[in-house]
Amino acid sequence: MNCNKVAKALSEDSQLSSQAQEHVRSCDRCRKLVSALNMSGALDDPPSPAILRRLTENIATNLRPVQPLAPAAYFFAVFVCVFVSIVAIGVYRVGAFGIAAMNPLQTTTILIALAISAVLLVQSLIHQMVPGGRHRFPPKLLPLGIAICLTIGTAILFRFKHEHHFWARNWSCAKTGILIGVLAAVPFWLMLRRGSVLSPSITGTSTGLLAGLVGTSVLEIHCPNLDAWHILVSHVGVAILCALAGLVFGLTAETVSGRSVHRSNEDHRAPLVSF
Repeated sequence: MNCNKVAKALSEDSQLSSQAQEHVRSCDRCRKLVSALNMSGALDDPPSPAILRRLTENIATNLRPVQPLAPAAYFFAVFVCVFVSIVAIGVYRVGAFGIAAMNPLQTTTILIALAISAVLLVQSLIHQMVPGGRHRFPPKLLPLGIAICLTIGTAILFRFKHEHHFWARNWSCAKTGILIGVLAAVPFWLMLRRGSVLSPSITGTSTGLLAGLVGTSVLEIHCPNLDAWHILVSHVGVAILCALAGLVFGLTAETVSGRSVHRSNEDHRAPLVSF
């Protein structure tokens, strides 16, 4: 008796002879094949009630009742309201000196670019909350595309200058933008918990960038410094830094979740067929 004869017997859905069963017991390859095909009835007795009970408990461990998701329009409205509200509160606290410093073209272009970027990210996040959702733009590439577009737009709209005490002035704006981004990330995260996120790294990056854009929007409206280097580093840089932070948190969540699942499988693994 060899592996080919055992495979042929299994493909014909016939009872295995005593020689075939003896070969399966001694052959790791055939034993795995039998387990994969769940051919327990062809070998020995069916799984014991204890094994079946353990399988049932393992399957039901993480099951819990859930409520249907609200319509996409509801989540869109909530995300937009949170974004606009935090921007409005931030501008109210720090002032709108940047609007007075920019010309109409700069003001209109940068605000429209930030608004479009935020809308695209919100739509992407809503689709990521529902497994199998269709995306207008690939969620993996959208944050990178937005960061590139904002960088190019800033380089075109504003002039590069040499600035004294560059890092000290940059840190003042960046610190404010990061704080606002962190505050915005909390309600965004609470909304995302209502859905079922399958890729925490991608969703974390998009959420971090959206929260960072809240800080960037406040800084663009507030800061009168129109040096392109300053805007790239301490305004757009806030959004990019928050996106990277979201990526790190997402990767950490995926690693922890993967280890937990692996440990659970190791603890509860039991053969479907006993010899």
